Amino acid sequence: MFFVGLVVFVVYAFFLLRIISRQHRIQRREHAEAYDSIDQDGMGNQGRIPNKKPKNRA
Repeated sequence: MFFVGLVVFVVYAFFLLRIISRQHRIQRREHAEAYDSIDQDGMGNQGRIPNKKPKNRA
């Protein structure tokens, strides 16, 4: 009985670790594609200086 439970646990642990590994690989790939080489301060678009001067609307 112990060996049956051990086999079930080992198979469960194997597939669980396999799913976690695949999801980690997918997440790493998505993060690499979303990387912004212009963003150097880590703040996203809010830290960028616009290229154009704003129009004077007064």
